Amino acid sequence: MSAHSKLADLRKRIDDIDARLLKLISKRARLAAEIARVKVRDPGNNNFYRPEREAQVLRNIIRQNQGPLSEEEIARLFREIMSACLALEEVLNIAYLGPEGTFTQAAALKHFGHSVKTTALGSIDQVFREVESGACHYGVVPVENSIEGVVNHTLDMLFNSRLLICGEVELRIHHHLLTRAKKLDRIRQVYSHQQSLAQCRGWLDAHLLDAERIDVSSNAEAAKRVAGRKNAAAIAGESAAEYYHLPILYQNIEDHPDNTTRFLVLGTHDTIPSGKDKTSILFSAPNRPGSLHDMLACFAANNVSMTRIESRPSRLGMWDYVFFVDIEGHVCDPQVVAALKKLESMASMVKLLGSYPVAVL
Repeated sequence: MSAHSKLADLRKRIDDIDARLLKLISKRARLAAEIARVKVRDPGNNNFYRPEREAQVLRNIIRQNQGPLSEEEIARLFREIMSACLALEEVLNIAYLGPEGTFTQAAALKHFGHSVKTTALGSIDQVFREVESGACHYGVVPVENSIEGVVNHTLDMLFNSRLLICGEVELRIHHHLLTRAKKLDRIRQVYSHQQSLAQCRGWLDAHLLDAERIDVSSNAEAAKRVAGRKNAAAIAGESAAEYYHLPILYQNIEDHPDNTTRFLVLGTHDTIPSGKDKTSILFSAPNRPGSLHDMLACFAANNVSMTRIESRPSRLGMWDYVFFVDIEGHVCDPQVVAALKKLESMASMVKLLGSYPVAVL
């Protein structure tokens, strides 16, 4: 068989597979539409988006994946299929910390897929308010970075909000130098968020030591400011480069290649167990020696693993603190129930922030 004939045969086989895929995807979409009709008939079942169900589907697909596509690629493809099918039930409106082109928008689209409406807001406070008011179905906000630490404003908002955490997103952060300048020696100012400037400090010191570093509200705002200038640059992600039509002069200039930011998905309803979950709580400890040790011992005594702890001033009194804790497991799990019951008997205050599926890739 000639090379031309071989290629023609392979392409014919791909066309046949594509036709079968289309039929199966259409069949899945029709089933999703039928699910929507069932839910509409049941007044107590009006949450079309179920984060625990999506997490279970993705984990199952990843377990079955035998390559050659990576687990990340398979997860991305199936997220988009699920997003398009869910849009037949209800088009979700997702609030996020804007403007357009931020890493937070990228996190929202990674989690929900592109068949949603995204609403850019100017502050974390506004994201909380839009979801609380019902103007948006869910909100996405940053909570911590693997290099720079926690986003204190998000923790402070969780303290007073009635919203629940119903999901999390982990996004690998790659910073690029966006500019219309053709060479580095033409750049006089570098704009970016203060955390991004800090995460690229080594590269900037080595290549743009004399350029002025200007802190702005977001990386997307930095890209917006330099879009029409030839002697300035922005540090931002690929989404900002595409949205503001800025060339990428240098890629991946972050000092730590494993730089990752964790985002929270905020909603108004509980999430049922998915099989691999995380629970976030906050509590305050009585002001006496050893009280924090006693609080944390509640988890160890019930074989509950704690994955994170942060402290913040409660703003209710001088030197009064609350502690934000993430633990493995769902609030319905027996060992978590026992640990929280013991904690509530000892702590001054305990607030459940949410139980939700652990981030899937």
